[in-house]
Order: sequence, then C-alpha cells, then structure tokens
Amino acid sequence: MNGEPTAHAAAWEPSHNRWAIAIVVTFAAFMEILDTTIVNVALPHIAGGMSTSFDEATWTLTSYLVANGIVLTISGWLATVFGRKRYFLICLSMFTVCSFFCGTAGNLSELVIFRLLQGFFGGGLQPTQQAIILDTFPPSQRAAAFGVTAIATIVAPVLGPTLGGVLTDWYNWRWIFFINIPVGIAAVFFASILVEDPPWIKRQSTTIDYLGLALIALGLGCLQVMLDRGETDDWFDSSFIRLMALMAGLGVLGAIGWLLIAKKPVVNLDVFKDKNFAMGSVFISATGGVLYAGAVVIPQFAQTVIGYTATWAGLILSPGGIAVIILIPIVAQLSKILQTRFIIAGGFFIMGSAFIFSSRLAPNIDFNTLVLMRAAQTAGLAFLFVPISTVAFATLPRELNGDATALFTMFRNVFGSVGISLASAMIIERTQINQSYLAQWASPFHQPFNELIAAYQRTLLAMGQAASAAHDVAMGRVYQVYLAQAEVLAYSDVFFFTALVAFAVVPFCFFLSDVKGSGRGGVH
Repeated sequence: MNGEPTAHAAAWEPSHNRWAIAIVVTFAAFMEILDTTIVNVALPHIAGGMSTSFDEATWTLTSYLVANGIVLTISGWLATVFGRKRYFLICLSMFTVCSFFCGTAGNLSELVIFRLLQGFFGGGLQPTQQAIILDTFPPSQRAAAFGVTAIATIVAPVLGPTLGGVLTDWYNWRWIFFINIPVGIAAVFFASILVEDPPWIKRQSTTIDYLGLALIALGLGCLQVMLDRGETDDWFDSSFIRLMALMAGLGVLGAIGWLLIAKKPVVNLDVFKDKNFAMGSVFISATGGVLYAGAVVIPQFAQTVIGYTATWAGLILSPGGIAVIILIPIVAQLSKILQTRFIIAGGFFIMGSAFIFSSRLAPNIDFNTLVLMRAAQTAGLAFLFVPISTVAFATLPRELNGDATALFTMFRNVFGSVGISLASAMIIERTQINQSYLAQWASPFHQPFNELIAAYQRTLLAMGQAASAAHDVAMGRVYQVYLAQAEVLAYSDVFFFTALVAFAVVPFCFFLSDVKGSGRGGVH
C-alpha cells in the first residue's frame, strides 16, 4: 500500500498537452522579463510626463528590480505555502492588475509603488514557470522544452528596448504597461485550464522562517539598490551607496549562514550539494551578466555616441533575437550527439570571439555592422542557456526543483544587474583613462594635431566663418572629436574585458558531468 503513491507519482502524466502548457507559462514569463527592459528607454518620457527629473524617474526601475530580486529567491517556498498553480495564477493576475495601475498612475509616487508591487508579483513568474516545465516534461524532452524557455529569456530583453522605443516614440509611455493587460488576461485564462500540480507537489502549512526572509530581503534589496543607483550616485564616493553595500553584505552573508543551520529554512541550500547544479549556477550567472550587459551597452553606444533614436537603437538588437530563434533548434539537435559540457564550452568561446569582434568599434560605424556585432553575441547565447539549464537540473532530485529554479533564476537576474552596473561604471572610468592617454597627442608639438586643426580651419573659412574666430572654432571641433574617440575606445574596452570573462569560463565547463540532451549522464 505504501508504494502506491510513489508509483502513481512516478507514472504521472499531465492531463493536457505538454507543449501547450510550456507555451502558456513561458508566454507569462516572457511578459514579465520584457518589463525589466522595456521601461529603460521610456524613462525620459516618464520624467517629462510626471514633471520630475530623470534621476527621480529611475526609481520606477529600481523599485521593480528590488522587489523582483527578493521574491525570486523565496518563490519556491511561496509556491509550497500557496500551492504552485495557485501561486502562479496569483502572480500572473496581480502582475496584470499592477500593469494597469502603472499605466494610470497620476504621479511618480504612485508609479513607484505600483512598480514595486508589479516586481513583487512578477518575481514569482520566472522560477515557477521553469519548475512547471521541469515537472511537466521527462528528462529526455527537457532540452527541447528549455528551448522554448530560452526564446523568452533571451529574446525578451532584446525586444524590450525596441518595443519600448516604438511605443514611446509613436504613442505614449503609458502603453508600455497597458500592452500587458490583454496578454495577461489571456495567459491567466489558459494557465488556469492547462496547468496542474503533480502529486508530489502538495500545499503545506509550514512555519514561517522570519529571520531567513528578513535577511534575504535586506541583502538582495540593498544589493539591487546599490547596483541600480551606483552610477547615478557616483558609487562609493556616496555615503548612501556605501551604506547599501554594507547592508547588502551583512544581509547576504547572514542569510547564507542562517539558511545553513535553520531546521526549516525558507530556501533549501542543499541544492548546491549537486555538482551540476552548483556549476550550472556559476555558468548561468556569467551568461546573465553578459546577456544584460551586451543588451544595454550597444544601444547606449548607438544613442550617446552615434545619435540614434530609441527606436533605431532598439532595432540593432532585434536581428539578434531572430538568430537565437533559428539556432536553438540546431543546438537541441547537437545536444543529442555531443556532451552538454562541450556545447557550453563552445558557447562561451563563441561569445568571447563575438565580443573581440565587437571591440572593433569606430565613430563612423554603420547600422549593419552594429547589427552583425549583436547577432554574433546572441549566437553564443543560443549555445548556453538551454544546455546550462539542462545540465543544472539533470541530476537534481525533483523535490528540490522549486528551490533550485528560484535560486537559478535569481543568479541570472542578479548577475545581470551586476553586468549592467560594471559595464556602465567601466565606460565612465575607461573614458577618463583614454582621455588622459589621448591628451599627450593633443599638443602643438605634435604635427598631425596641427594639421588636423589647419584642415578644420580651412573648411570653416570655406563655409564663411570669420577668420578671427576660425582657429578657436576649429579647436572646439577637434576637442569634440577627441572626446568622441575616448568614449569609443571605452566601449571597445568594455567589450574586450567581457570577452576575457567569457574565455575564462571555458576551462571550468569540463568539470561538468558527461550529460547529453537526454538529461542523463554517466557521472552524478
């Protein structure tokens, strides 16, 4: 009699088509991931519409990321308390409702509060979606199922700036929130019909680990504030950022220490005893950092250096999303032949090579070259997300899937924020260093500099500029060129350092077990 429930659980099959379930829950996660980047390009419009400064408007992004980062980690526990399907539907419904209130907010305070709530409920969608897919598909089909997930995870950050730019340039910034409403309603309807909890997922009335929750909220909340506000507040020259860094360190270290000794922790860290999951978490962190950094740096270069509009800067990213969609099925077929660790190593090598290629920037670079650079970067991502997800959960007990997916998604998102912050800080620092380096050539004792000034003078005189002012104007134009060159070199440096990170990860890929796309391997 005791073996019947176990046998029933082992033989469990979802009542509805697996792929229909995967598409519905992935569509919901796609909507939430899209919202992490779609707001970026709309911030100037939000600041203008709310009659606030750009710096104040960035709190609409910070509030979302803070709440999102906290909930990501504890979503496995919340799914246990409420029941996974019920928790998924609550998150999806309230995310849609909060999107409506964000769009109708009358002032910045209201918008920040509703964005905070939107991030709180949206944070549970990604890990719960991944846990649903893990339990819906047998190990032999997980690689293909994760391919659907990868399209959402990689394409959404790419599509966000493009869609956000189009909506804000052609309509109104409020439509970046209103667009979620019909999608959210449809997702709630179909998820309520198709999604079901397997027999081993039972709602539990568990005691609340208040200390664990508080430490996680303190650590991750302060970390997200530090990362998001660091560049604006001049990093560690600001007492506020130093305080956030101290609180983040105390919170994260305290949370780890407590979760290791607590009898009923809010997050089970036993998942890291599985070597594949531990290594997979490292690799998805590196992938997240590179994914989000690259998605921000290229549009930022296009807008600040070349002068593209938000729409055209976003369009640079779009073909990269198409490249991912094309390559993921090919990677899925390769995973049946090659060991997953070889595919992951190849993915990081491709990505490193792509960033070396991307470091060859120039002030007069054309649109097609920028598109090619970003497409090359995302080509590497297609070889990473699905194989990493497959190998990370290949040898993990299914009872730990909830906590594992929560931590896995948290690592990707948190290190995505780290990647963006480091890239932004490095652009400023390297611009200053390059200005110092180039200054040695901006001297009347350097003949090419004198010839450049003379060339500008002749052009200005030919255009009717007064002879008395021509030299000073020419000096001003050369100074502008000097600043632009220093900034271009800074962006090139960021891409080069990112390439070094990708290459550095390659050797560690071979520590993974010899798992193939079937999810099974010889070493556990």
